[in-house]
Amino acid sequence: MRALLWFKQDLRLDDHPALQAGQSAECLLPVFVFDPAQLQTGDLGTRRLGVHRARFLLESLMALDVALRQRGSHLLVLPGTPEQVLPRLVGQFGLDRVLTLEEIAPDERRQLARVQGALAGIALQQAPGDNLLHAQELPCPPERLPLVFTQFKTLVEERLHVFQPRPAPQLLPPLPDGAQALLQGLPSLSRLGLGEPFSVAAGAFPFSGGETAAQARLRDYLWISQGVRHYKDTRNGLIGSEYSSKFSPWLANGSLSARRVVAELRRHEAQYGRNDSTYCLWLQLLWRDFFRWTLVRHGSALFKAGGVKATEHAPRRLDRGFERWCQGRTGMPLVDANMRELAATGFMSNCGRQIVASYLINDLQQDWRYGAAWFEEHLIDYDPASNWGNWVYLAGVGCDPQQQRAFNALRQARHFDPDASYVSLWLPELRQVPEHLRHTPFLLSQRQLDALNYPRLEQIPETWRPYLPRAA
Repeated sequence: MRALLWFKQDLRLDDHPALQAGQSAECLLPVFVFDPAQLQTGDLGTRRLGVHRARFLLESLMALDVALRQRGSHLLVLPGTPEQVLPRLVGQFGLDRVLTLEEIAPDERRQLARVQGALAGIALQQAPGDNLLHAQELPCPPERLPLVFTQFKTLVEERLHVFQPRPAPQLLPPLPDGAQALLQGLPSLSRLGLGEPFSVAAGAFPFSGGETAAQARLRDYLWISQGVRHYKDTRNGLIGSEYSSKFSPWLANGSLSARRVVAELRRHEAQYGRNDSTYCLWLQLLWRDFFRWTLVRHGSALFKAGGVKATEHAPRRLDRGFERWCQGRTGMPLVDANMRELAATGFMSNCGRQIVASYLINDLQQDWRYGAAWFEEHLIDYDPASNWGNWVYLAGVGCDPQQQRAFNALRQARHFDPDASYVSLWLPELRQVPEHLRHTPFLLSQRQLDALNYPRLEQIPETWRPYLPRAA
């Protein structure tokens, strides 16, 4: 076998079924194709790849190349579309097989079909993808899985799953003769037209792309600091590196395998005991799989305004409210602080995501798809199933019988940021405002707000009244 290994959102060597399938090959050519179309503006006014995601991707590719070099191989990164690049390489080096992982999103599945067509009879061998549970491990066919998470969880947990991921190989087959001549350096962010992001000290975590960084975080969170043992109590935090696992960016681009995380979690529980927090992390990984199988089942419906329910009641308005939300200039400090953190770092807490999404959908009455697309461009842990699945869930157009999940933003602010420390961190213009007013600057005079250069909230919802300062 002379094979090409096509990396996509699976930028690791550990627990990689397609890589394992190529270990016995006569020669193996690892390839990543960078499609410049990801940097172009799409139908919803955003790019698929923003500066933070691109930075994390380039770091991950560099780390993958280092790992391959240590095993006698290299990573070939080429611009273009896979359906153009891969058949050319197959022909140039006389390869007889392309190895890759399965995909679950409609665009990526269509791309696989185009590649298969362009390969003209050369096999495109797809190994099980990055799901926690592979199709053959499900308790029933994917189309019969429950539509509601609680029922999905109950069904999955009826049987014990033992995850035994295979580690990275020590040595890999050589490159085909002549392939070294095609090796080239990675493009810089500036060369991609994105510019270089500033380093922000206030960021939640110093995320570095790549499998080495992913494994280090897994080791630290489960074994060294053992932050996992307090996960349930801290996971709704807003500030700092330890309030949550922070695994999601590496899971999203495949630098970390979900199966490896669970295998290590089970090993941790065997040594230190299971508690509510370790179980809570398991549930979050199950949520990830639930959304992935939801995407497999419903496909493109997850990306439409009416969602899975095909309802006509979903808001479709788009006005300056959306623009102010993107800029972190709505006049609602907790929402603005979260949106500023996202713009500055490419990350936002799970708690923050739910609050800002609910605010866009319910308070600003904007088309939820534009919020989901904004997240796609900016979040370093963007994953199509989890991102769009969560948005349809909050918009009330998913599988769940509940309509919409409207959060009272001021109530959430009082609960999750009682001393306004998070707001103060990301909204420097409000640091001179008395602490008890930092969540409600709309109670100040227009002259005061103008001096602060902070926008006035257009309307105070009646549901906020119980959470206003008593003196107001």
